[in-house]
Amino acid sequence: MKRAVIPIIFIFILIQGCSKEDPEYLKIGTNLWPGYEPLYLARELGFFRNKNIHLVEYSSASQVLRAYRNGIINGAALTLDEVLLLRSYGFNPEIILVLDVSNGADVIIAKPYIRGLKDLKGKRIGVENSALGAYMLSRALERAGLTYRDIKIVPLEIDEHYRAFIKNKVDAVVTFEPVKSKLLRRGGRIIFDSSQIPNEIVDVLVVEEVYIKKYPDVVQEVVKGWFKALKFWEGNPDKAITVMAKREGLTPEQLKNAFNGIKIPDIKENLTLIDRKNPELRQVAYKLLTVMRTNELIGEGFINIDSLFNGRFIEDK
Repeated sequence: MKRAVIPIIFIFILIQGCSKEDPEYLKIGTNLWPGYEPLYLARELGFFRNKNIHLVEYSSASQVLRAYRNGIINGAALTLDEVLLLRSYGFNPEIILVLDVSNGADVIIAKPYIRGLKDLKGKRIGVENSALGAYMLSRALERAGLTYRDIKIVPLEIDEHYRAFIKNKVDAVVTFEPVKSKLLRRGGRIIFDSSQIPNEIVDVLVVEEVYIKKYPDVVQEVVKGWFKALKFWEGNPDKAITVMAKREGLTPEQLKNAFNGIKIPDIKENLTLIDRKNPELRQVAYKLLTVMRTNELIGEGFINIDSLFNGRFIEDK
């Protein structure tokens, strides 16, 4: 009789073990951008192995947003304005990590006869019909004591910036790489860049609130993996750059140059930016929301800015 008890107990334990539900995959959508590369470096180094974390690459930010809205992904690397858009659509993404900060990558490039921001008065300014383009321009005008009424806006898609500038259809343009380098080679001058508004233009990692509440351990592993990848990069710069450059389709030197205008915040800087009690990004989000509404890029419905920030996973790291 004793021999019959053993398999029964074993089967019971086996059934109990199998009945435990595995966590749902955290599916993080990204488009190709150097600031997101440490996520893929973490994956390459095995930091996400067996952690129920899946990175999904899309060809554009709009595809990432579409996938989020359709429930295909439950996390994403986004700009702050894109996070606000998702909130306006009724989703509840929470910012768990600041991935990168524009530190000179976004610029206003002007013709040689424009010596400074005040000289923009009465001039034609090319800018994308996007929140970030509008935000950069509004902050520059604010610095110069000007308003939108003082300039002539020329709406341009990013692939139109270069041609409009060299064909003299605009006097200045709000742009970024690779157009930035091309225009500088054609005699353009930088009269304003994102390093003059530190920590205001950022890319962040968001996860939907429902997933965070249900599977906080998986979310914690993403944050851990990110900072482990940054530590590896710091200790093995050439190897890390080579791995990341290959995925970006760039040479290591080209990727190094791309990172020149981008700052990757460390743990302390992240806590300052998205600390749950007093996040530095709160005021930036309010300013950005105002710019978006002024330019009719988002609806007038209420958006709870204070609930955007969730720094607990950095605090607990």
